[in-house]
Amino acid sequence: MMGVEERVPSHSDEFQESEHPKKKMQRLVCAPVCWFKMLGEELHWSFVFGVIIVYGMSQGLGGALSRVGTDYYMKDVQKVQPSEAQLYSGITSIPWIVKPLWGLLTDAVPISGYQRRPYFVFAGSLGVVAMLFVSLHKNLHIMLALLSLTAASASVAIADVTVDACVAQKSSIHPSLAADMQSLCALSSSIGALVGFSVSGIFVHLIGPQGVYGLLTIPSGLVFLVGVLLKERRASSFAFEQINENFLNAGKSMWKTLQYPDVWRPCLYMYLSFSLSLRIDEGIFYWITDSPAGPMFSKQTIGYIMVIGSAGSLLGAILYQYGLKDYPFRNLLFWAQILSCLWNAGFGSGAALELKTGDTRLLVCGDGCKCFPADRMLQTDATSCYKLEVVPTWH
Repeated sequence: MMGVEERVPSHSDEFQESEHPKKKMQRLVCAPVCWFKMLGEELHWSFVFGVIIVYGMSQGLGGALSRVGTDYYMKDVQKVQPSEAQLYSGITSIPWIVKPLWGLLTDAVPISGYQRRPYFVFAGSLGVVAMLFVSLHKNLHIMLALLSLTAASASVAIADVTVDACVAQKSSIHPSLAADMQSLCALSSSIGALVGFSVSGIFVHLIGPQGVYGLLTIPSGLVFLVGVLLKERRASSFAFEQINENFLNAGKSMWKTLQYPDVWRPCLYMYLSFSLSLRIDEGIFYWITDSPAGPMFSKQTIGYIMVIGSAGSLLGAILYQYGLKDYPFRNLLFWAQILSCLWNAGFGSGAALELKTGDTRLLVCGDGCKCFPADRMLQTDATSCYKLEVVPTWH
């Protein structure tokens, strides 16, 4: 027909169609950068830097290197049995059990007018001294080594509690960014652990467990740097005679807060979910590395196996950030717990199958996948719930 003209595709249209996938990829790459920029502008860059250092370098990368290095240090250097190694592991975790004590200290005892910065400085200094002490003494007595490793664990726990307090304060000021802050913590920890486990076996093989301890002074030094750079308003003059009163008031506030059902129920849930679990990690480690009946994996292979769990943890953090952070807490916790139970049940069935068939790969991969995405989502969402409801109420 005369009035109807068929439009012929022009060269510019073809260029736009070909450019569309490039723009989509560009937006995909720029999205994390814009997200970090937004967090830096809203929360201050020093806070974002502190979260990345504490969760990514200290707990993620440092925790991965420390776990593999300590396993080989106990087995090859100290030459202890699996039952002893498990006992010593429990002792070094005591600083994490008494985390409320560190929290009370950061709240009730400011130093030089600051509540957070001095504790980062102290934690970093303690970690550097402890790691240097273990790394520079070859024939160190087990008790001295245990004391140093416990001090190093305390340095990480103190930094963790302090940065959690910073996150809690920021969550109360910017409640709309609370989920983003939890995603930042989870992503930093997962990426750090992924990198750490990838290189942990290689470093243990090249420089030995004590050399790895020497490398762990770097994350501790960065925690010290966080204490120097963190932006924190200095409080008015503080009389140390008020310490007892502050501790008493903080204890009363904590007890009063724990009486609310919206507080003690999430606390009990987190305790039952994360604390009451049987750990036989050291026994499994000895079996897969030193037992004639086991697969006799090399140091590099041990690190790569643990990478599987870190990758699952990272996937869970990404799923939470980009698809699940706006869903109700209770629904997420419920379904994440169900998925976690199903995964653990499947792993138990795999272990039973391994005992019958002798296929060790199934059992080892199951152990490496303990940080299944459901577990990371469960931990991230439960922690976010805790910091939104419990900590601001306490403060």
